[in-house]
Amino acid sequence: MQGFDLEQLRTLAAVVDAGSLTAAAPRVFLSQSSVSEQIRKLEERAGQSLLTRSKAGVAPTEAGVRLLGYARRILALSDEAFRDLHGETLQGELRLAVTDYFRPGDLTRLLGRLGESYPKVRLHVSILKSDALRSAYAHGDFDVGIAMNIAGASAPEARGAVLRRESLVWLGAEGMRLVRGEPLRLLALPDTCSLHQFTVSLLRRRRVPYALAHVASGVAGLQSALAAGLGVACLNESAISDGVTRLAPPHGLPALPRVAFQFLPGRKGETAFVTRAREMLATHLM
Repeated sequence: MQGFDLEQLRTLAAVVDAGSLTAAAPRVFLSQSSVSEQIRKLEERAGQSLLTRSKAGVAPTEAGVRLLGYARRILALSDEAFRDLHGETLQGELRLAVTDYFRPGDLTRLLGRLGESYPKVRLHVSILKSDALRSAYAHGDFDVGIAMNIAGASAPEARGAVLRRESLVWLGAEGMRLVRGEPLRLLALPDTCSLHQFTVSLLRRRRVPYALAHVASGVAGLQSALAAGLGVACLNESAISDGVTRLAPPHGLPALPRVAFQFLPGRKGETAFVTRAREMLATHLM
C-alpha cells in the first residue's frame, strides 16, 4: 500500500521546526536515535533525501520542502478529525498580528484555508511592522503575534516558538547586474524597521559603499521598486515576487544569515482557546 506514515511526517515537521534532530526529540517524545531512524525510513519511502545536515543543524532539501507542505496539511486534518470526533471544536475570536515580511504572497491563501478548516473561529488579522507589532502585543492589543528575528541580531525580548525559518537574500530586478566601484543603490523599508537597521549596519561594517535610493512604506511597495529596477534590497526568501530575483554571484555583497518567524511568547494566564489557536496557526502557517 502506497502512502506515508503519519508519525514519520510528524517527526519531519518537528525536526525542521526545531532545526536539529536532537532538539526535535523531546517534541515527539523519542530518543535522538529514534528520530534519526524515523527520518531514514521516511527518506526511503520518499525515494530521495529530505534534509541537509551541517554543523549549524538541518534544513529541508527541495524535496523536503515539498513533502513538508503535504505533511502539515495531513497532520492538520488528522488533528482536526480527532478533535471533531472527541467534541473538541475550536470556537471563539482571535486577534492575530503578523509582521509584513511573513509569506506576503501566500498569507491571504493560508488564512483562507484556516477559515475553511476552523469555521467557528473569527480571526481578526493585522499586518504590522515588527516594532509596532511588539508594542501593541505588549499592551494586550492582540492575542497572538508573529514577528521576525534575524539570526545573530539581539532580540528585544524572550523568543517564542519558531514558526518558520528562511534565508535572507540580496534581490534585484531580473537581469540586474551590479557595477563594480559604484555605490550600491539600496532599497529598504523605513529606518524603524529592524531589517533596515540590520542591512545598513552590515554594509557599514563590511565597508560596502551604498546610497539609500528608495524607502518603501511596506513590503509590497519594496517589491514593486525592486521589479522596477530602482536598486537592491535585502529580503527574506518568501518575499521574492514576480520580476524580482536573487542577485547572481559573485555580487560582492556580504553573506546573509537566516531569519526565524516566531510567535511572541504566550502571556501568563492566557485562555486555553488562545493556546490551542496558536497551535492551530503553527500547523497551518508553516
